[in-house]
Amino acid sequence: MGTEAFFDLKKLSILVVCRICYSSLYKDAGEILFYLSKLGLLKMRYCFCFIFSFLRSQTVALILVSMISFEALANPHEYMLENGLKLIVREDHRSPVVVSQIWYKAGSIDELNGTTGVAHVLEHMMFKGTKKVRGGEFSKQIAAVGGRDNAFTGRDYTAYHQQLHKSKLPLAMRLEADRMRSLKLTKEEFLKEIKVVMEERRLRTDDQPHSLVHEKMFSVAYQSHPYRRPVIGWMNDLENMTVHDAQEWYDRWYAPNNAVLVVVGDVNPNDVFSLAQKYYGKIKFRPLLSLDLRKPQLEPAQVGIKRLTVKAPAKLPYLVMGYHAPVLHNADTDWEPYALEMLVGVLDGNESARLRKELVREKHIASSVSASYDAIGRGPSMLFLNGTPSEGKSVAELEAALRGELEKLIRDGVTEEELERVKAQVVSGHVFQLDSMFYQAMQIGQLESVGLSHRDLDTIIKKLQAVTAEQVNNVAVKFLIDDRLTVAVLDPQPLEQKSLIPSPRGLRH
Repeated sequence: MGTEAFFDLKKLSILVVCRICYSSLYKDAGEILFYLSKLGLLKMRYCFCFIFSFLRSQTVALILVSMISFEALANPHEYMLENGLKLIVREDHRSPVVVSQIWYKAGSIDELNGTTGVAHVLEHMMFKGTKKVRGGEFSKQIAAVGGRDNAFTGRDYTAYHQQLHKSKLPLAMRLEADRMRSLKLTKEEFLKEIKVVMEERRLRTDDQPHSLVHEKMFSVAYQSHPYRRPVIGWMNDLENMTVHDAQEWYDRWYAPNNAVLVVVGDVNPNDVFSLAQKYYGKIKFRPLLSLDLRKPQLEPAQVGIKRLTVKAPAKLPYLVMGYHAPVLHNADTDWEPYALEMLVGVLDGNESARLRKELVREKHIASSVSASYDAIGRGPSMLFLNGTPSEGKSVAELEAALRGELEKLIRDGVTEEELERVKAQVVSGHVFQLDSMFYQAMQIGQLESVGLSHRDLDTIIKKLQAVTAEQVNNVAVKFLIDDRLTVAVLDPQPLEQKSLIPSPRGLRH
């Protein structure tokens, strides 16, 4: 067995051991240290910090953080091409596979009224061919070598990705670079694809009551910020969109100096850089404002609670409570987003977290309940509480119960013991993503596309570990107030008998 293969086996073994220990919640630190030492993964000088982390958290998750963040997060290599394209390469030699993702710093946040959804429409059109590659051939060529590809559009970015054997990375780069500047947009193809997008909207939003509630809620919760508009666009805008709108979007945003190329896998970074220079280096730089120079789009402060009711065919009512909250701007100096993430973990981090324990299993007020918050974004975030009342209970009763839990948390605070349990789960959730090449690339691409850096990932994990109970209590007091709250309620209407309609062809994600 070669040296490289041996170290790959060690990395795989540590994940197996740590996951076994984590899922079983071993209480014997000595037993865990024994297994690690048998694998040759534990050096004497690290013993005390491992034991200390274990005793503080009563779980192996922080041991995993210490070991993975040291090795896996240390190797990204960053390059900048002369045309402004940033390349980030992370080596992962566990299998002869590579993931290639190109992220454009343009999403629905950059759209204008009247053309909402154009970012997503252009994503569809990117598969319709170039001067060199016929429509549909991109995916066929990737599939022909055993790979797979797809794309997605978000509020802050649009990304295209391939996963294939490492020897086929030149193919992926050649195809992706070609459509960065040589996309062929025709009226004929556009008219066909816009119908696919409109049907996608009907399928995923208009005919999905929960999705419809969230869309309506965003449009009310945000007064002026572009986040109030749906990524897929308003139907009226889609109906009136033209191929010229898509061409303008492509010409404005699809440039090397507005993109980040992320490659993760069994590769040599310098070889990847040479490939990027070969295929992307000839594409010209375009005058374009960087993220930090684009006009700020600030949301005015909310001055009172907002409420809305959405009527739609559904079996059960549904409640969403959303509180305006900040996002991460500076990974080193900000602390509130980290505390908010821990707050959500306290409320809904696991089956024994407060909301499910109290409202689902003990009081039977809700059949389901959840909390969520996203700290990464170019615009302001929201902390959401969602739930469906149990049979015989009303939405009003569920809202009162949720408010009661928040009041109890604010009044009594979060204990250090409770926080340590949640901290281990939240942090390990971040770290376990490193087991996937795809999500390693996703973490890098997302951070880079919102104005942060891939180097912030290690800092984020450390800052999450450092959150205190006092900080969690402080953000609960500051942000869980009615002046930041929007409440949306689904009022279920009788279900109509609808014939089953197959999903339209062309849906890519």
